[in-house]
Amino acid sequence: MTPNPAPPTIHVFGSLNMDLVCRTPRLPQPGETILGTHFETLPGGKGANQAVAAARLGASTAMVGRVGEDDFGRQLIQGLQQAGVEARGVAMDAGAPTGVAAIAVDEAGRNTIVVVPGANGRVGDDDIDRLATRLRPGDLVLLQFEVPLLAVMAAAKAAKAQGARVIVDPAPARDDLPAEFFKTVDILTPNQIEVSQITGLSVTDIPTATEAGRQLVQRGVAIAIVKLGELGAVVAAGDRTFHQPALPVKAVDTVAAGDAFNGGLAAALAEAMDLEAAVEFASAVAAASVMVPGAQSSMPERSQVAALGRDLKHC
Repeated sequence: MTPNPAPPTIHVFGSLNMDLVCRTPRLPQPGETILGTHFETLPGGKGANQAVAAARLGASTAMVGRVGEDDFGRQLIQGLQQAGVEARGVAMDAGAPTGVAAIAVDEAGRNTIVVVPGANGRVGDDDIDRLATRLRPGDLVLLQFEVPLLAVMAAAKAAKAQGARVIVDPAPARDDLPAEFFKTVDILTPNQIEVSQITGLSVTDIPTATEAGRQLVQRGVAIAIVKLGELGAVVAAGDRTFHQPALPVKAVDTVAAGDAFNGGLAAALAEAMDLEAAVEFASAVAAASVMVPGAQSSMPERSQVAALGRDLKHC
């Protein structure tokens, strides 16, 4: 009997940050100082968040990136391991501190974020080599823009060369993506701000998000998923488009909702769900995450996602 092939591994190539979180009654205006109510340090970074999200859902997940040779770096690696992420691909860099993100979160769960890359800004060829040696055909690679764009582009090319599927969360937003980059992306998952910056369209609702998704497909992306927060997500794939409504939950903290979505999407695709089912599952993962404060601490277990679905059906 031929043994069953190993399930795909989700490889996350990207950032690891320590989040410095301030809770405030409201977000400050430019030039304004306000008093916060609480401060804490929490493991974060879009790459690490997505890795933890996928691992908590039961997916085989590995992280490739950089931290500083400091206490924050050691804490971040330990946190990945505790979540079930294989972290041997995370290098400790003596030449830069661990990246940090200064985050303000108001009582409505809205946030502002300032990221200082630190060691993330030094991700390059050595890290791409570590990624490439781990890849197998059918694996998935998650990418974001909190490490240098040249490294992200090279990682996408390496992934495609190995027969892996490439999912890109284009955050932070930027408008300088070269045309050839889009052709290396299987799934692009911008939010409303990011897709507006990439396409030049003013995306404010489902119809404009649908048009933006179509434009991304025309540029060479196989599938575009535009995340719209409370409006859900719009998907464009070839000549087909569809809308996935958001689940009606009360948001406590939206800091890593997009990362939860991407981790959930990758986990679903690794289980061979079809596109509609995968997007529906990713939306449920994101909804579960906004009900809990924090970044990695908000990433739900599989049982929590299932329980949320049952609860909403009985409402």
